[in-house]
Amino acid sequence: MRIITGSARGCRLKTPKGAEVTRPTADRVKESLFNILGNLVQERKVLDIFAGTGNLGLEALSRGAASAVFVDKATAGLIRENLELTRLSDKGTVRSGDVFAELSRQSAAQAGFTLVFCDPPYHQGLWQRALVQIDGSDGLMAEEGILVVEHGADENDYPELSRLQLVHNRRYGHTTQISFFQWRSYMEAEEDEV
Repeated sequence: MRIITGSARGCRLKTPKGAEVTRPTADRVKESLFNILGNLVQERKVLDIFAGTGNLGLEALSRGAASAVFVDKATAGLIRENLELTRLSDKGTVRSGDVFAELSRQSAAQAGFTLVFCDPPYHQGLWQRALVQIDGSDGLMAEEGILVVEHGADENDYPELSRLQLVHNRRYGHTTQISFFQWRSYMEAEEDEV
């Protein structure tokens, strides 16, 4: 697994040894994801939850994102090592702990992230739970924020959302799909309530 482009281009990331703790995003999927985002990554304030190796957040930093917060209980030390390897430590903060508790803390702090990556283990209901919590959070994401969710190709049970709107979805083979969400404008949200 490597950084595809930007300031840390070609840097190989460390991955966990022994028991499989993470399911890293394949390079071809990551490349497609970032091609879809294009220049929208630049100067973004990134939140990478269920971060694993830090692959997605590190790629965003390498491509010009302003800062990133990485959250993963099992791999926080590994993410710190990868931040050092890519020479992006000055732009990254690592939080070790429960993702859902951290989402609450960041919301209370009015963090205003403009790009959020959510890449949990498949088939455990974690991405749906995260979507619902983010949708109901005030201050976690900025109004122009983009949320990118990686989930199983057969996981199509989207939860009911009031503020996040699915704007794009792409499938990769029989295993993976990526869904892109944005905040609906307040005008659209008000129209829906009438």
